[in-house]
Amino acid sequence: MTAPDLPEIIDIHTHFMPQRVLDKVWAYFDSAGPLLGRAWPITYREDEGGRLAALRALGVRAFTSLNYAHRPGMAQWLNDWSSEFAARHDDVLHSATFYPEPGAAEYTAAAIEGGARIFKAHVQVGDYSLADPLLDDVWRVLERSRTPIVMHAGNGPAPGRFTGPQAVRDLLQRHPGLVLVIAHMGMPDYRDFLDICDEHPDVHLDTTMAFTDFTEEMSPFPRERLDDLAALGDRVLFGSDFPNIPYPYEHAVEAVRGLGLGAQWERKVLHDNAARLFGISASQV
Repeated sequence: MTAPDLPEIIDIHTHFMPQRVLDKVWAYFDSAGPLLGRAWPITYREDEGGRLAALRALGVRAFTSLNYAHRPGMAQWLNDWSSEFAARHDDVLHSATFYPEPGAAEYTAAAIEGGARIFKAHVQVGDYSLADPLLDDVWRVLERSRTPIVMHAGNGPAPGRFTGPQAVRDLLQRHPGLVLVIAHMGMPDYRDFLDICDEHPDVHLDTTMAFTDFTEEMSPFPRERLDDLAALGDRVLFGSDFPNIPYPYEHAVEAVRGLGLGAQWERKVLHDNAARLFGISASQV
């Protein structure tokens, strides 16, 4: 049952991780680390069961685990955990990740063969170049399989060595068949990523943390581009960053609805676009 006043939701940007990894992530947020630059309280600091129950109570019918690797030898272990997690929960979209290292293409292909439906690439935290030769075959595998990749490549909340829209443009020039979902609307580079999305029919945007009061204080969305956002309504997907958000989940949903782009656009963003991209029918996840 959907929570009061909230529509049915598919959330393509949530994080479920091995507890020791999540503890380190939370410790980083608690310290307001250099990639954050501000206080960032975790609203949903609960055990795994509590977090699952919270999403379901909010009417979220499908969601991801989105682990990501930041050093060699980590991705395969995270993929194994994510596979087991998805096998235990019917409403989880089986997620996977990769890192520029020998064997990355092989374990990426194995993850897809094992049922992975979405990948996460975190350029900022991973501190790697999208042009790293060790990723060449990974991109080919993902391009052939048409598996969506949620990619944190924007310069927010702080620039990394390899972040920014040009790196994504260059990647798409080499691999135009990739299905990308640009995390956080590419903030703060909204304009560039709206243009990239418009130019490439297989590029999508996710709304993670965008439009919320917390984000608008530091990276306001350019209101003169709302018409462009409306026009791209078939390729905008809802994401939340749950549980690592500094406000209630409902605020993220209301921030999207508060744009005033119409009920049809909202339904596409909150549910229908993800349902189509991942082949989720009315009776399944």
